[in-house]
Amino acid sequence: MHILEKLQEIPLVGPLFQLRFIKFGVVGFSGTLINIGVLYVNQSILFRGVYPPDRRLHISLSIAIFLATLNNYLWNRWWTWGDRRRAKKTGFFIQMGQYYLACSVAIFLQYLLTTLLSGFIHYLIANMAAIVLSAIFVYIINDIWTFNRKTKGID
Repeated sequence: MHILEKLQEIPLVGPLFQLRFIKFGVVGFSGTLINIGVLYVNQSILFRGVYPPDRRLHISLSIAIFLATLNNYLWNRWWTWGDRRRAKKTGFFIQMGQYYLACSVAIFLQYLLTTLLSGFIHYLIANMAAIVLSAIFVYIINDIWTFNRKTKGID
C-alpha cells in the first residue's frame, strides 16, 4: 500500500489527500485572483472618486470579497462537490448561506491565528500558516455540512 493510500484512510486527514481537496484549492486560487482583480479595478477605476480613501477601500474590498466568495461557491457546488446532490428542501440559497457562514468563520479563524502566531514568528509566515489552517477548516466544514452527501431526502 502506498503512503498516499495510507494517508487517505486516516479520518479528517484522509480527505486532504484526495482529488476533491485539490479541486477545492484550485477554486480557492481562482477566488484569490478574482478578489485581487476586482479590488484593483474598484480602487483604481470604478470608485476612484470616492473619498475618503478608507471608505473607497471598504467598499472595494467588500465587493471583491463577496464576488470571490460567490465565484468559489458556484465552482465548488458545480465542480468540487458536483457529485453530491442536495435535498429538495435545501435549495441553492440555503446552501449558499451555509457556504458563506463557513467562509466567515474561516476568515475570523485566519485573522485570529495570524494575530496570535505573529507574536512568535514573522507576520507573513504567520499569515500563510493561518491561511493553510483556515483552508483545511473550511474544506472540512463544507465537506461535512454545506455539501453533505448524507442529506436525507436526496434527489
